Amino acid sequence: MEQNKKNATLCFTGHRVIRSQDQHLEAWLMQALKNLILRGYRYFGAGGARGFDMIAAQQVIALKQQYPHIHLILALPFWNQYEKEQGWSREEIRRYHWIIEKASKTVYIGQTYAPGCYYARNRHLVDHSSLCLCYQYKNNGGTHYTTEYARRKGVPVIRCLQDPIPTVEPEC
Repeated sequence: MEQNKKNATLCFTGHRVIRSQDQHLEAWLMQALKNLILRGYRYFGAGGARGFDMIAAQQVIALKQQYPHIHLILALPFWNQYEKEQGWSREEIRRYHWIIEKASKTVYIGQTYAPGCYYARNRHLVDHSSLCLCYQYKNNGGTHYTTEYARRKGVPVIRCLQDPIPTVEPEC
C-alpha cells in the first residue's frame, strides 16, 4: 500500500457488546471522526462485526454526506460471517448487508471460515492503517489482540471514551 494512503487511513476495532454505561459512545465517536477527517483521514477500515464495528461503519457512511471524499473500507473475515457466528439478529444482518452496499470497497480475507481468519482480518486492518480507534473495556479477545498488535507495529491506538477526543491542529 502506498504510504500516503496509509497515512490517511485509520481502522476500527471494538467489542461486539456495547456496555449500557457507554451511552455516549456514538457522540464521542462522531466528534472524533469529524476531527480526524479535518486532520486528513480519508479511509476508514472496519471489520464488519456486530457492535462497535457496525456503529463505526454507520457513522462513516453518515459522515460521507458532509465529507464526500471519505471512504469506508470493509475487511471481512469471510463471506456472510453472520452465518457462522451466534447472536446476529435479523436487523443486524440487514444492516450488515446495507453497510456492504454503502462501503467504497469490501475485501474478503477468505471465502469461508478458517481457523485464525478473524485474527488475519484484524492484522489486515492494522497493517493498512496509521491509526487505530478502539472501543475496549476488557483485556482479552479479538479487540485486545488487535490493539496489542497495533502497538507492536507502531500504530497509535485511541481508546473511545477513555482518551481525549482527537483535536484538530490549528493551521499556521
